[in-house]
Amino acid sequence: MRRISRITVAGAATASLALALSACGGTSTSSSSSESKGDKGLAIAYDVGGKGDQSFNDAAYAGLEQAKKEFGYETADVEPTEGETDADKEQRLASLAKQGYNPVIGVGYAYAAAVKGAAEKFPDTTFGIVDDATIEAENVADLVFSEEQASYLAGVAAAKSTRTDTVGFVGGVDIPLIHKFQAGFEQGVKDTDAKVKVVSQYLTQTAEEGGFSSPDKGKTAAEGQIEKKADVIYAAAGLSGQGVIEAAAANKVWAIGVDSDQYRQEALAKYKDSILTSAMKDVAKAVYNLAKSVEDGKPETGIVRGDLKTGEVSLSNSNPKFADDAELQKAIETAKEKIVSGEIKVKSS
Repeated sequence: MRRISRITVAGAATASLALALSACGGTSTSSSSSESKGDKGLAIAYDVGGKGDQSFNDAAYAGLEQAKKEFGYETADVEPTEGETDADKEQRLASLAKQGYNPVIGVGYAYAAAVKGAAEKFPDTTFGIVDDATIEAENVADLVFSEEQASYLAGVAAAKSTRTDTVGFVGGVDIPLIHKFQAGFEQGVKDTDAKVKVVSQYLTQTAEEGGFSSPDKGKTAAEGQIEKKADVIYAAAGLSGQGVIEAAAANKVWAIGVDSDQYRQEALAKYKDSILTSAMKDVAKAVYNLAKSVEDGKPETGIVRGDLKTGEVSLSNSNPKFADDAELQKAIETAKEKIVSGEIKVKSS
């Protein structure tokens, strides 16, 4: 394992370079000191869609950047490759561990088998996996979230904002993780206004079919829901959600973003006035916290859950039209308080 304490050379220039890992996709690394002597820190391996998705993966990268800045060590972030297998993913994680990175995080449930295998081979390295709670190992942290709680609040916002009494949900892939988003959203809508109809659609049955990485699929789905009179559409679809937001903007209806505060995403700036809010989960904080726990010599392990109570799931307030709507904000705050107190039990399926 790397040293817990280190002396960072003040004023050292940050060096960045690109390299390739055999059968492991592209990697970028950076170091704050040329005298790091192989003393490496956090490494992340991206999920489908990769860096630049303005959502899930970019949130993980933000956590990596925070750790790099605070701890002054070398980091790495690795892109996925098309059509890769679990063995490819495991090789990617194992290669990072072998190089001395610690912790090593697989961003997304698709890394479950890979994290399990790599963790067994490198017991002195801490591994993390985002959005999966199935790995039970002494050196693995399962970084999961109560997405259904933030989605419930998104449902409240949608029900209070619709003028057609029809709202939409677009899920990237038809899997239990995304069912949580749908279940919470639909419950929030119905609890707020029972007469509001929810139109729901999944883009694909598997991630390999592009459900999380195809803005064109998201755009087509949203256009179909708009034809059915939906005027607020919530997308839990990774990169595909950009297409939903584009369609909402073109048709002058509301979109609700996911994972990150998509109102503030540079790539979505021309659509931001159509982004009502975003149901966020603080992947950046979870990634950073795991890195800090390793840095402090007390690595997190087991299930590490973020929810409304911890502040790691929430709704964004960046859009002034959303933030300044007193009636809407009161309804959301009331729902939040009831969820945190346990008065409202949010469904996850």
